Amino acid sequence: MSPRPKVDHLRKPQIIAAAADVLYDRGLFDTRIGDIAKRAGTSAPTILYYFESKDRLLEEAVDQTDRDFYERLTEGQALQEGAADKLVHLIEETSLGPGGLSDWTLWMEMWVRARRDPAVRDAYFRLDRRQRKLIADIVREGQDEGAFYPDADPDEFALALSGLMDGLGVQVTLGQPDVTPDRMVERCLALASSELGCELRASGRS
Repeated sequence: MSPRPKVDHLRKPQIIAAAADVLYDRGLFDTRIGDIAKRAGTSAPTILYYFESKDRLLEEAVDQTDRDFYERLTEGQALQEGAADKLVHLIEETSLGPGGLSDWTLWMEMWVRARRDPAVRDAYFRLDRRQRKLIADIVREGQDEGAFYPDADPDEFALALSGLMDGLGVQVTLGQPDVTPDRMVERCLALASSELGCELRASGRS
């Protein structure tokens, strides 16, 4: 008898994608493993074979949507001419992206769980550092180019900008009437311009 074929590399991504969709639609509290199994076309025992709980599935779902975001972002960054354009692109991609799974819904679910689950908290810290490192790297590039204040602290700026984007992103996701994606871009560019000494303008994307 031939050995059973290895399908982990196919099955796990399928489950994670299904989990992201269901968790986005229903939230962690109202999602059952059976709901994810139905969406993935598999069984609850199969899902629990790969993932021990909904919390672990949430971690994987957020991580996957985050990686998808950075893959899209990296492609766009490669088309920018300098650090200033890269920073504008990052802010606009974060604020005006495709929505859906790319908004803050899954992140908000993760934040609630991170407050009480050390494993989820560790996963959150890892993902948050990814964003801040990218921002700080762009600032350092801009300082090397002479485009940004040389005495601006890249890490402190990254902390401030990521915090502002998270706060405004939540309000956009919740549909706060006076906090639109375009206003989020405007406020983030204003912070960056002030902190970095470089007038950053929106690209006109909307």
